[in-house]
Amino acid sequence: MPDAETVFDLTPRGGQAHVIGAPAPELWHRTIPDLLDATVAAHGAREAAVFVEQNVRWSWDDFAGEVDALAAGLHGLGLRTGDRIGIWSPNRYEWLLTQFATARLGLILVTINPAYRLAEVEYVLNKVACAALVTATSFKTSDYMGMLQTLAPELETCPPGALASAKLPHLKTVIQMAAESDVAPGTLAFDAVVDAGRTTSVDLDAISAELDPDDAVNIQFTSGTTGAPKGATLTHKNIVNNGRYVVAAQHFTEDDRLCIPVPLYHCFGMVMGTLGCVSTGATMVFPAEGFEPDSVLKALAAERCTAVYGVPTMFVAMLDHPELSSFDLSSLRTGVMAGAPCPIEIMKRCVSDMHLGEITIAYGMTETSPVSFQTAADDPLERRVSTVGRILPHVECKVIDEDGAMVAPGVQGELCTRGYSVMKGYWDDPERTAEAIDADGWMHTGDLATIDDDGYCNITGRVKDMLIRGGENVYPREVEEYLYRHPAVQQVQVFGVPDEKFGEEICAWIVLKPGQSATEDDIKAFCQGQIAHYKMPRYVRFRDELPMTVTGKAQKFKMRDVMVEELELDEAHTA
Repeated sequence: MPDAETVFDLTPRGGQAHVIGAPAPELWHRTIPDLLDATVAAHGAREAAVFVEQNVRWSWDDFAGEVDALAAGLHGLGLRTGDRIGIWSPNRYEWLLTQFATARLGLILVTINPAYRLAEVEYVLNKVACAALVTATSFKTSDYMGMLQTLAPELETCPPGALASAKLPHLKTVIQMAAESDVAPGTLAFDAVVDAGRTTSVDLDAISAELDPDDAVNIQFTSGTTGAPKGATLTHKNIVNNGRYVVAAQHFTEDDRLCIPVPLYHCFGMVMGTLGCVSTGATMVFPAEGFEPDSVLKALAAERCTAVYGVPTMFVAMLDHPELSSFDLSSLRTGVMAGAPCPIEIMKRCVSDMHLGEITIAYGMTETSPVSFQTAADDPLERRVSTVGRILPHVECKVIDEDGAMVAPGVQGELCTRGYSVMKGYWDDPERTAEAIDADGWMHTGDLATIDDDGYCNITGRVKDMLIRGGENVYPREVEEYLYRHPAVQQVQVFGVPDEKFGEEICAWIVLKPGQSATEDDIKAFCQGQIAHYKMPRYVRFRDELPMTVTGKAQKFKMRDVMVEELELDEAHTA
C-alpha cells in the first residue's frame, strides 16, 4: 500500500472527462491459488467462512484443506487445466469450495445464473463446452435436477461420469449437492467427490505452479436481454486485483466480517465478496441460500458483521423490515451498494438506520471484473450518496460523445474503460468482442455518465435507456431520483412507451411503502412545477413488486411490454 501521505491526482486530464487511476498499490501478478496460500499462511487459525443456514464454519486452515480435497477429487475425475466446469446453484458452501478448487487446477469455472431455465442452461453448457457441472438439487421454483434430466434423459441409465447426451454432447460428469443416498441416477454426490480426493495422490502444488495469472479462470454470462447471453471471460489477474481494490476502498483488514447475501454466481459475490475477503483475511458470512431480509439481519447481528453487500432492493427490504430496530447492528461500519442505480434517499437511510457510516457505492460491469469506480469510506457523505466515486487504481476511463470524441468534465456521454480489469473477451465470440472492445483496448460500457472536475463519476442512464419525447432527451434515472423523494414511494422504475404524437411517452411503475397510499394524480401533482413538463410521467401504475433479475436489475423491457399491451399501443418503426 502507498503511505498515507501519498496523494494521486484523480482529477480529469487535459480539460477532458478522462481520468487515470493511481499507480499504487501495485498490481499483483498472482493466481487465485497464490492468493489463498498467502492468506492461509498469515491467518490460518482465524475464521474464514460461515454458512449460517448450512451450519458450516471454517478456519482458513480448514477451508484450504477442503479446497484441496475437492481439487484432488475433480482431478481424479479426469478434469484438467483449461477444461470448463459449470456451477448452477444458490449460495452454498459447495459453491465456495468449487470456486477455489477449480482455480487450484486451472479449470475455468462457468458461473450459471440460478434463475436460468432449460433453453438458457442448454445454451450456456454447449457454448463453452462444459465437461462437468456442479449443481444444487433445487432452489425455490428451480428444479435443477429435473431440468437436467429433461435435457439429458441419458442420465437415467449412464454410469456417473460417463454421460453421453444428444443435447449436451460435451457434458460428461454431473456432481449433485446432495447426500450420496439421495443423488439422481448418473450423478455423483458432491461430498463423495471431496472424500475421494482426501485419499487421491496428486501434486496440486505442481499443477498450480504451472498456471499463469493471465489465464482464463472464470466465464460469466451476461443477462442477454438483447440476443443470446455472452460469456465474459475473466482471468486470475482480472479478479484477484479487482476484489482487492474494492475492499481497500472500505479499509478492510483481517478483523472485518463481511455479510454476503448477493449471489455468488455474479461478480458482486465471487469477486468483490469472496476474493476481496481472501485478499485481506476478512471473514465471509453467508446468511442463506438466497436473499431474505430477516435472515440477513439475523446474521448481521449474530455474527457481528462489520460490512454488508447488497443491491438497492436488498437494502430497501432490510430498511423496511418491521423489526429493524430490534436487531443490534452496532458492529456494522461499511459495505457496498451496487449492481443497479443507488437511490440517494436509500443511501442516507442506510447511514442513519443501519450504522453504515462508511458505506460505499461501486460501479462496474461483468466485463470489467467488475468495478471501475467506487466511493471511499472516508469520502464526504454527499459524495458517497450522489456519485459512484472515483476511479480505482490501474484503471483508465473516459466519457465520449456519439462521434467518439472525449467530452469536457460535467458533460454527459458514453463511459469507456481500459486497463487490467477489462476481460479477455466474450468466449468464442470474436465479433461481439470487437463490438465491445475497440482497437485501443477501450471497453465501451453502454452506460451514460458524467465525470466532474474532482474526478467523481455519476452514472446517468443507459445509452439505450434514454427516451426521446417530442425531441427532448429524457433520462429515466433523473425522474426516478425525483420520485424517490415522495414519502410513499418505496421503489420506482421509469421507462418509455410508444406515443403517436411525441414518439415516446413516460411511464412510471411504483411500489408503495407498507401502509402508505397514493394515487396517479398524487404522483403527478408531486411532479407539477418541480420537474420539467416533458419529464413528467404520463402513465403511473402501482405494483406489488417490479420485475427484476436475480442481481437486482430492473427489467424495463418487461414493464414496457406490459404497458404496450395494456394501452393497446402501436410500436413505431424507426431506422
